[in-house]
Amino acid sequence: MADAVAPALLVAQAVGRVGNYFNQELYGKPTSLPWGLEISPAHRVAGYTQYATFQPSFLYELIFDLALAAALVWLGHHRDIKPPGLFALYVAGYSAYRIFEETIRIDSSAHFLGLRLNLFIAIAVTLAGVAWFIASQRRRPKPGTTPEPAEDRAPLTP
Repeated sequence: MADAVAPALLVAQAVGRVGNYFNQELYGKPTSLPWGLEISPAHRVAGYTQYATFQPSFLYELIFDLALAAALVWLGHHRDIKPPGLFALYVAGYSAYRIFEETIRIDSSAHFLGLRLNLFIAIAVTLAGVAWFIASQRRRPKPGTTPEPAEDRAPLTP
């Protein structure tokens, strides 16, 4: 069930990021890029009031979430990934994206060794997700059972 839920979680997260645009929250560092997001002075993070445009980190996450959801659906249909492999890839992939996002975020966060604590958590969860995926794919069938070949499975179409 977790493998089926993984792409849906990503789509739900992407939809939720649309609200960040309207709330003018979860944006990144100041930027002069053409797609920089104009944030009203009332919603700017303290220390950044002199800047007008910022990285739309929520938009980057929205795009990444949809791309990862599509990749998981594709993998689920075209590769023989043992459960809960797709969910493990969701955990690893989303957390890996968070490593990038934590490097551009300016909102308040606890710091450890001079870096955002969220960055260390994202690294740890990415490594855990990769290890989980590898372990789940190396798992052998239970004695006395034979795995059903992928080409013999009934299609999932209605």
